[in-house]
Amino acid sequence: MDIRYPATIEQQDTGFFVQFVDLPDTFTEGSTLEEALFNAAEVLSAMLDWHLDHGHLLPDPSIGLKSAHYIAPDAKTQAALLVRRARGSRPLSEVARAMQTSWPAAQRLEDPSHSPSLKQLERAAAALGKRLVLSFE
Repeated sequence: MDIRYPATIEQQDTGFFVQFVDLPDTFTEGSTLEEALFNAAEVLSAMLDWHLDHGHLLPDPSIGLKSAHYIAPDAKTQAALLVRRARGSRPLSEVARAMQTSWPAAQRLEDPSHSPSLKQLERAAAALGKRLVLSFE
């Protein structure tokens, strides 16, 4: 499952304006394209964290938009989103039992302010019938 959200980038007189297609309340700018893309990843992480903290449902990222730049949030936010999406409607207590851990420990996996270990993520993936795959880009 890929957690990259498409954004449109518009060059303006003072730099570049970035707006996320699936999250219209999420936008930023930068004086250079590099700065705008860096800021976009930062604001995307912050907004996704906010939505997760408030229990909001988040749209899946749109795919195949040719004119869009696909931007990933930080690793902690990606991990929280992946666990939450993989869990679906399964109760968190069921996941905790399958992981042989406590409910609070399982809940922290869906908290973007928490930094889970690779071992915790592997156990969560296995409990959810998935496997953990990492990549550098």
